[in-house]
Amino acid sequence: MAADGPDHEYAARAREHLGFSRWWLVVAAALAMGAVSPYQYVWSSIEGPLATDLEISPTALGLVFTLYVIFQSGSQFPVGWWRDRHGPRGLTLLAAGLAGGSYYLLSYATTPLQLWVLYSVGAIGVGVVYTVAVNTALKWFPDRRGLTTGAGTMAFAGGAALFVPYVRANATVGGYDDVLRTMGLIIGAAILVAAFVLRDPPESWYADVDGRDAGGDEGATAAAPRGDYTWRGMLRTWQFWLMYAMFVAVSGAGLMLTAKIVSFAAAMGLTAVTATASATLLPIAGGVGRLLLGELSDRVNRRVAMAASFALCGLGLFAVVYFGQSGTTVGFLVAVVVATFFWSPQYTLFPSIVADYYGEAESSANYALLYSGKMWGGIFGGTVTGWLVTVSGWTWTFLLGGALAVVAGGAALALRPPGDARGESRPAAVAVDD
Repeated sequence: MAADGPDHEYAARAREHLGFSRWWLVVAAALAMGAVSPYQYVWSSIEGPLATDLEISPTALGLVFTLYVIFQSGSQFPVGWWRDRHGPRGLTLLAAGLAGGSYYLLSYATTPLQLWVLYSVGAIGVGVVYTVAVNTALKWFPDRRGLTTGAGTMAFAGGAALFVPYVRANATVGGYDDVLRTMGLIIGAAILVAAFVLRDPPESWYADVDGRDAGGDEGATAAAPRGDYTWRGMLRTWQFWLMYAMFVAVSGAGLMLTAKIVSFAAAMGLTAVTATASATLLPIAGGVGRLLLGELSDRVNRRVAMAASFALCGLGLFAVVYFGQSGTTVGFLVAVVVATFFWSPQYTLFPSIVADYYGEAESSANYALLYSGKMWGGIFGGTVTGWLVTVSGWTWTFLLGGALAVVAGGAALALRPPGDARGESRPAAVAVDD
């Protein structure tokens, strides 16, 4: 956009309130997101030493990650509700203790119960960081929602890459406790730094900016919502429930890929090197996809971007099956990258379109409700996938995941802003709750 366009006005207005560039908020949010990423993406590297040292069964240890998904996802609605009313600082300070402290104390755990409790408490801290970071971008960047949420969620997907070499080199049976303590201190310190930078804008801080283009549903110059929905008002719209079903379907397909790709490769007779390479490519492809598709969605019709992204994820999963069955290593790895690249942006596209449709004032609580669909997606990607494999085999299970993503892509084309869908307009600066 031109230097005197609405994006310049947003930046100038934000600087008036902050005293510094609003992009520093994105940096702080990304720092915190990268710091908590080991909870989701480094667990597979420490569970082996933990299991050996504590003599814990795989079933008991597997519950750790299930509890993580439940508490990380389920905590976000109450966290978001509180943050929308009281700001992010106090919550983020709390998250430093929960996420950093729990990781540190994992080094002293001696029983499965202690592991379950500590990882669950830490997961709440991760949930706090996640909802604060994503919604900081939504609240301060009505003009660049896709790009800025993409930057934060990319850090969550890719930040673990900085930890993995250290963990894999040092997390031996006798040395993983030192790794956990060191990482706990790093996690806590990084979140503390972010806590003193992050803040929310005053209400209607850009209401008089000419143009108010927020990268909304009808393209990069579409108007921002003409009123803010509370979570109760949002639940009364059919658009939310359609997006919820889409979220469950796409997250289920993607989490299935993330959790089972190594096992799938082995079942297809591919080499251990290929399986390891596919798992290594997942967070890289996911992080890049979140950033690039987020930026693209600011410039085109957001729901069309969602439709294309989810459909291509499904086609990528079909290709994973095809190349896995044919034993084509390069094709298999490319298919994994394509499927992940187009799946992962759901965590950028959905928060952006929730703010497009329902406003920024209640965005933390509103997106948290949608994000709770990750719990059901996680159940599909873990427990249900395991059952389906025993009943119908790997091929049909992965094809089902691909079909879910394709259907979600088609459903995205039916989305419309709530006011437009009724043929009505919403009054400006009104909390829509009835």
